[in-house]
Amino acid sequence: MKPTDVRNPEYYHKVVDCQYACPAHTPVPEYIRLIAAEKYTEAYMINWESNVFPGILGRTCDRPCEPACRRVRVEEEPVAICRLKRVAADQKGEVRQLMPQAPFPKNGKKVALIGGGPASLTVARDLAPLGYEIHLFDEQIAGGGMMRSQIPSFRLPEKVLNEEVDYILDMGIHTQFLTYVSSLREVLAKEYDAVFVGTGAPRGKDLPKLPGRQEGAASIHIGIEWLASVAFEHTKSISKKVIVLGGGNTAMDCCRTARRLGGKSVKVVVRSPFAEMKASPWEKEDAMHEDIEIFDNHVPVSFELKDGVLVGMKFQKVRAVYDEKGKRQLLPTGEPDVFIEADEVLIAIGQQNSFPWIERDLGLDFDEWDMPVVDRKTFQSTHPQVFFGGDAAFGPENVITAVAHGHQAAVSIHLFCQGKNLMDRPDPFTNLVSQKMGIHEWSYDSQIAADHRYLVPQAKKSVTLKDRKQEVELGFEVQTAQKETQRCLNCDVQTVFTEDRCIECDACMDVCPTSCITFTVNEDESQLRKNLLVPAENLTQGLLVSETLKTGRVMVKDEDVCLHCGLCAERCPTSAWDMQRYFYSVTKAYQMPAPFPALKK
Repeated sequence: MKPTDVRNPEYYHKVVDCQYACPAHTPVPEYIRLIAAEKYTEAYMINWESNVFPGILGRTCDRPCEPACRRVRVEEEPVAICRLKRVAADQKGEVRQLMPQAPFPKNGKKVALIGGGPASLTVARDLAPLGYEIHLFDEQIAGGGMMRSQIPSFRLPEKVLNEEVDYILDMGIHTQFLTYVSSLREVLAKEYDAVFVGTGAPRGKDLPKLPGRQEGAASIHIGIEWLASVAFEHTKSISKKVIVLGGGNTAMDCCRTARRLGGKSVKVVVRSPFAEMKASPWEKEDAMHEDIEIFDNHVPVSFELKDGVLVGMKFQKVRAVYDEKGKRQLLPTGEPDVFIEADEVLIAIGQQNSFPWIERDLGLDFDEWDMPVVDRKTFQSTHPQVFFGGDAAFGPENVITAVAHGHQAAVSIHLFCQGKNLMDRPDPFTNLVSQKMGIHEWSYDSQIAADHRYLVPQAKKSVTLKDRKQEVELGFEVQTAQKETQRCLNCDVQTVFTEDRCIECDACMDVCPTSCITFTVNEDESQLRKNLLVPAENLTQGLLVSETLKTGRVMVKDEDVCLHCGLCAERCPTSAWDMQRYFYSVTKAYQMPAPFPALKK
């Protein structure tokens, strides 16, 4: 196997599993150390530079970073990364003066943003400091997009949303709210240098052919439309018996909102098995905590009416069967259909894109699913001036993915307006800095201790179910947050090996608690993985393979199970091993100043 090219910025980036899993590649261990040092302002700004909405995402993120966390190599539960982000946001103090300050020198270019959600706001945040004149159009009364219309206030208080949206809008963004864009041709005719489409996936899926759908229409609502109606206070109550169809996070938001608006018996009914529901595990737990029943493996058969009034629904019971490729089929169990009473039904079975306002003769191609053809790296459509991001680009995802799209689309728009090749993108900012302070001392806490995840306190159910704007999660107290930060294994502090210092004493092998280091004869990768002290079976994570050493052997380290404890570097008599902090900042159109220095916990 060839020696590992550690000069490739993506090698060590991939080893920082949490950051690598985050679509926006937020430097997670870096900001957790800052929280541990009670540097909340700095921790907030590290977040804001990457994910733009720390307070919002600290409450609502889908947390792709947490399943990747190395703490699960030691215990069952990962570090509470998302909720620590909220701690930084709640304790941040005044941060506005640390952000780019408008007005900015103009560069003569104008960009239109259609839709005011997280993707568009990210583009605005990145391009405004570079001198672009930004015009944002949205049909809602204020910015935020789906964060405002679809995330209930008991999860995301309006105050938090407004604060973080306004940080961006106050950068001199020209806003035109309550404005529905009905023609892309008309927008292009206004001589914008580029147009970004971040309109989300605004149309909820329906069940138009299900018997009783039309007759019971007055009592059957599309989930995302109903949530928006509640958010803007057009809807203030619901019947006592409610069925929510669907198993995603929107369904969980619908059922929990229904409980707060008067629903006494609220039931979620989903086709799939409970374990395969798309909703996040914690969303399902919160729903059940609020006395909401979830019926899995039930397929809708009909809406049932009596004297023209909805009285419930019939469902067919099914079971999941999987073929040799893992493909699932839902087969009837043969049991009688199940009737569930309901006065109202909320349909939350998915969302679709809708582009009736984009003319089909502009040179902007659509695929067989009526989605725009968009380059996944540049986010440019087949019309060179028009870019897409967020749910509008590739279908429904989440807020953090929309932010990631916005960053990359902003880079592309900047290159396009400069007349440069969109594929000639700047490299990410990276550096490696040794953390050694003395022979046996590091500038970070390297002790690996068993420490179970701390729970985030919640307001009493008797209070939250009476007020839909009462936030359920109260966030970590500072003292608890400090304990949770100590669970982070600092996996951005990399084990760096220098071949010409190694005397092959094997001391590092002896001291390693996970036996991730092996000195062995080189082989092809598949055989080399088998020859290690502990076979390296996770093919998604790389091996650190050295140049050939004096004995003809190579040093191989399995990055998958390394805990970054630093014992190898402490034990090494020649300093062939060193612990070096790796910082990776993804490419953005506007790069914030140099990061804050790492601090000791």
